[in-house]
Formats: sequence, C-alpha cells, structure tokens
Amino acid sequence: MRGRIVSLAISRHKGTKKDTVEEVRVREDHGVEGDAHAGPWHRQVSLLASESIQRAKEMGLEVSFGDFAENIATLGIDWTRVPLGSRIRIGEVELELTQIGKECHRKCAIYYMAGDCIMPREGVFARVIKGGTLRVGDSIEVQM
Repeated sequence: MRGRIVSLAISRHKGTKKDTVEEVRVREDHGVEGDAHAGPWHRQVSLLASESIQRAKEMGLEVSFGDFAENIATLGIDWTRVPLGSRIRIGEVELELTQIGKECHRKCAIYYMAGDCIMPREGVFARVIKGGTLRVGDSIEVQM
C-alpha cells in the first residue's frame, strides 16, 4: 500500500489542534521533536487520512490539517485497514503501527472546536523504529 504525506503538524500541548509545518524531525523511540505527544510510549506519532478530514468537511465541519491533532495527514492510505504491527516507511524513517483509534476520556478542544473528533475512530498511532526527517510530499510505503 502506498501514499504520500500531504500535511505535517505539531503542538506543544496535548488536547489541542496542531500547527502545520513543512517538515519535522522524528527521533527513534521518541516521536516528533517539539510535539507534546512524543516520549517513550506506543503513541509517538499519529497519522490520519486526508480523505477522513475531507469527509468531515463534507459533513459541514470547518476543519483543516492539524485540527484533529494528527502529526501526519496522508493521501492514498486507508489506515483503518492496516493491521497492527505493520511497518511504515517514509524515506529514511521507519514506523511501526501500534494502535488503531483511541478512547477519549473527556471531550478535548478539538471536539468543541469541530463538533466531532474522527481520531478515535480513524486515526492510527505508531512508534518510531528509525528516525529522520519527514517533509510534506514524501512517499509512504506500508508493509503489512
């Protein structure tokens, strides 16, 4: 399965939308440098299909990249169909898919801003196996 990065985003605080950037540096077993979700755990990087964001827009939500707190928005990959443990290669970077969706214990700023949050249903999370630099436009290859 192949796709590409259409947006990259980071935030300093959890539970908030992320600001889009043109490139990020990811560190092995840490995540995206400067992002609040980075650290030694299984959800170091979050990914969401841009197609999911587009569907939210078509439902009338005024949302854009970063609004669902995704680090990487992709084009061409249906993350809900990618099994846990799959390897994701983006240039020199290698990720391992560790979680599909998430449980929200409380409604966050994203929910109140957008009226819904698709990350619990359609977002995925990964840990960094090999670090490097990611840029908007980079090709993604999923090895299932």
